[in-house]
Amino acid sequence: MTAEAESARQTLGVAELGAWVRRSAELIAEHAEELTELDAAIGDADHGTNMKRGLAAAADAVEAGGFTSADALLKKVGMTLVSTVGGASGPLYGTFFLRTGGALAGRGGDLGRLDAQALVDGLEAGIGGIAARGRATTGEKTMLDAWNPALEALRAHPDDLGAGVAAAARAAAEGRDATEPMVATKGRASYLGERSAGHIDPGAASTALLLAALDDVVAGRTA
Repeated sequence: MTAEAESARQTLGVAELGAWVRRSAELIAEHAEELTELDAAIGDADHGTNMKRGLAAAADAVEAGGFTSADALLKKVGMTLVSTVGGASGPLYGTFFLRTGGALAGRGGDLGRLDAQALVDGLEAGIGGIAARGRATTGEKTMLDAWNPALEALRAHPDDLGAGVAAAARAAAEGRDATEPMVATKGRASYLGERSAGHIDPGAASTALLLAALDDVVAGRTA
């Protein structure tokens, strides 16, 4: 790998962020039935369907947009998710992308490329938006149980985007799995009380897929 290629792999530009959205749409579509089955156990049985529709619309918006900055692209994704994803997931994921985009406005210098620290700052803002919108925190069997460990893993690699994103994807998957024994205290799943234990949270599962998609892009495993 040339020095230029290695340098590019350590930053994200508009093209890579667009690829992230497209890869997320692909993975969500591949796992839509699984996500819906998870939601059927403790929710409305529509998470996979809603997320598949929303990410497909977001991918289309990215393709049609001609974006020149990370914040513009991510804000468009957020607005698209709010308008196309039903239930609680639309506002939560929409807020995530809107807040992430807002935090990245003006970042990246003249080339508009984001390093690992910029990504940390963006995700921190986005995850904070989820927490505020959902009035939730880690340990309540929500998507935050995947997002927060991912953020901490990424934060541990401030100078290596590739290693940080890979660690974040692994941490999100572990966080997803850790929701299985939890008793839900937020959202529709909380109505089940103790019966919510024994099921993986669907929001944590879709979060893990989004981070796996980002890892695929940064590692160069997408077209």
